[in-house]
Formats: sequence, structure tokens, C-alpha cells
Amino acid sequence: MAKIKERACKICKNVYEGVDRCPKCESKEFTESFKGKTYVVNSEKSVIAQNLNITSEGEFAIKTR
Repeated sequence: MAKIKERACKICKNVYEGVDRCPKCESKEFTESFKGKTYVVNSEKSVIAQNLNITSEGEFAIKTR
């Protein structure tokens, strides 16, 4: 059984699987090579989300290439 690779959007850093378009920003610019993941539950109170310029909840890459 083949494992579906995770992808990270180069625009909004959202991490997703399977589709060719980012579900959050609809961008087609993605990479399968990224470093680290963070889960944002409350973007308004999260210091990490503020440092990464993340304004919504979800799973995000810390660094994309």
C-alpha cells in the first residue's frame, strides 16, 4: 500500500495530503520538502502563529523550501 506524501503550501504553509491545490488558499505552489510541523488551535493567542504569520487554525509547516 503506497503512502500519500504530505505537501506544504509555499504561500500559506498549510500542510495537506493528496490534492494538487491548497485547500486553504487554492494555490498550486507546494513542496513535499519542508521542515517541522505545528498545530495551531487558536491563532489569535498563539505566539508561534504570530511569528509565522498564520491567521487560521490547522496544521502548518514551520519552514518550506
